Amino acid sequence: MSANNELILAVNSGSSSLKFGLYRHPPGNGNPEPLLAGGASGIGHPNGRLQIADASGASKLDEAYKLTSQGHALKEILDVIERLGHGRPQSVGHRVVHGGPHLREHQLIDDALMKKLEAATQFAPIHIPAALKLIRETEKLLPDAKQYACFDTAFHSTMPEKARHFPLPQRLYDLGIQRFGFHGLSYESIVVRLGSELPERAVCAHLGAGASLVALRHGQSIDTSMGMTPVGGIPMATRSGDFDPGVVLFLMRTEQLSADQLESLLNHDSGLGALSGGESDMRLLEQCAAKGDKKAILAIEVFATAVRKQIGAYAAELGGLDLLVFTGGIGEHSAAVRNWICDGLEFLGITSGDPAQCAKVRVLTSEEELQIARIVCRLRQ
Repeated sequence: MSANNELILAVNSGSSSLKFGLYRHPPGNGNPEPLLAGGASGIGHPNGRLQIADASGASKLDEAYKLTSQGHALKEILDVIERLGHGRPQSVGHRVVHGGPHLREHQLIDDALMKKLEAATQFAPIHIPAALKLIRETEKLLPDAKQYACFDTAFHSTMPEKARHFPLPQRLYDLGIQRFGFHGLSYESIVVRLGSELPERAVCAHLGAGASLVALRHGQSIDTSMGMTPVGGIPMATRSGDFDPGVVLFLMRTEQLSADQLESLLNHDSGLGALSGGESDMRLLEQCAAKGDKKAILAIEVFATAVRKQIGAYAAELGGLDLLVFTGGIGEHSAAVRNWICDGLEFLGITSGDPAQCAKVRVLTSEEELQIARIVCRLRQ
């Protein structure tokens, strides 16, 4: 089979979801041809669902599925792909959130890479083990396919040293305690999509359940809000974001919290959910805020203020701001939150009202699966 007829499966796994895109390898250096897209939701829960659409957006499947694991979800997706007449993919690209300090480039998955990923588990103990498990499951389901790791951290490898360093001893930096940055595949897709329309100085805000911002100069990352792990930066749905590190010491001393308990607190019991009293979904928070719920209003205000401050900081670092891009579930779909964020940014030339109507603001869909497919095509050349 020629490379131009090969099928590429792009896999983007979450804690209880698995998004995918199926593409045909393009001729020359063109974009991968989309064939199918969709995903599984509610993995590990009784209300699982599998949804698949073709390249035109027409639904091919929308059914309830009880999905026990990421591997189970992938098996069902592959079975549906075959039933729809597309056959088995010859290449699989995986979104890998973190590869530690020694894996900062997209690359073919082999035994050596798997060992490096296993050694980097402590850098993302929630994400890396799940990625390793799904890669192994994929190997069983598609033993003849080549697999590729597409790292969210790779995009930020262009950051200068001053942005990578925390103010800690050099020996800790050498151990890998440094700023890596995440949502790189999303940011890569935005840069590719804008192409020649991307100005010299831009800030992109990927706002969803996980959220971060990046400062772009000539399309390259020069700084980003997340740090060594995806817990850092602005507050998120259930993650704390940055705060006084002395709080962790205080909790260890007064509450005797272990590392696992702190990890659970900062990843699952903080952020918007903690501020609102339990609700972490921005859509529901907006509804509550519209009814005057003070805790919901506080949660949105804290979130919007953190994003606004980061935009201002990056404008200072860039020496001005030519373009602000919103992406991610909240960034794309919530005009109200965009308004909250941009209220006060008039000094940067961002006008009041829906920021999407401002010439210096764009709202774009993140295309992580398509970007994974592009990377796989490039690596297969």
